Amino acid sequence: MMNISFESYKIFYYVARYQNFTLAARALSTSQPSVTRCIKNLEYHLGCRLFIRSTKGVKLTPEGETLYRHVSPACELIFKGEETLGSALSLQSGSVYLGATETAIHCFLLEKLEQFHRAYPHVGIKITNATTPPILHDLKNGRIDLAVVTTPVAEETRLQISRIKKFRDVLVGGPNLVQPDQRKVKLCDLSRYPLICLSGSTVTYRFYSEFYVRHGVPFQPDIELATADLLLPFVEKNLGVGFVPEELACEAVKRGKAVQIELEETIPPRYICVIRDRQNPLSAAAKQMVKILMETEKRPEIKR
Repeated sequence: MMNISFESYKIFYYVARYQNFTLAARALSTSQPSVTRCIKNLEYHLGCRLFIRSTKGVKLTPEGETLYRHVSPACELIFKGEETLGSALSLQSGSVYLGATETAIHCFLLEKLEQFHRAYPHVGIKITNATTPPILHDLKNGRIDLAVVTTPVAEETRLQISRIKKFRDVLVGGPNLVQPDQRKVKLCDLSRYPLICLSGSTVTYRFYSEFYVRHGVPFQPDIELATADLLLPFVEKNLGVGFVPEELACEAVKRGKAVQIELEETIPPRYICVIRDRQNPLSAAAKQMVKILMETEKRPEIKR
């Protein structure tokens, strides 16, 4: 038996469903003679009659009934798949998977997620909150679509790294810990205070370790924390001093819960980045998320 195209079975399905050539042609957006011709060809190649014609329409033969029992579920599964894919492409369903650090979430991502949700309310947003190394591991293993993290980020050919937002850290201490005459210090004099920092597995730890080394000062945190959202609470309880994104520290400083310390050495700026894996294609939802993340202004991509 020669190969028969899916289109032939699709036409057979619609004729059997509507029991009428004209209605089937209308559903298929084609002509009635084309439908009739296709059914005749199908009957010829299968070697049996599939329909009994009458003035009222058509009726399946026993052979046609047998074929319809097999063709019907197959066609309906394919149509359902096309419908589901169409919904995803039109952003009426589906999900976008993000990995994000605490700093990226609070300094940038929350506002963008609100904007995305307003535009595409039927698309789910799944967020993994972790430090940069495990986020990039998940990205390269296809568990997430995009990573939103802070620099420094090691460059890799397979990663497309786009700098989204520039930010600076400020040095803050507890109000009972920092005296008015101690609000401007050199890096080498910070040893008078306990130093609070993120743990050694984070890029923030690496950033400040390198910053201290450049200025010839040993980097020895007294308290190491797992997540950035813990830094300010520890500072406010006078447990030490720490480097916190200015955007997050300003409210605590304004309310007197923390004191900003002016450091004589300039803290280099950092960036919030959106990273995608070039080897993994993005879904329609993820593409729109990238568009919203990038739309404020054109931003430089790290050159390879």
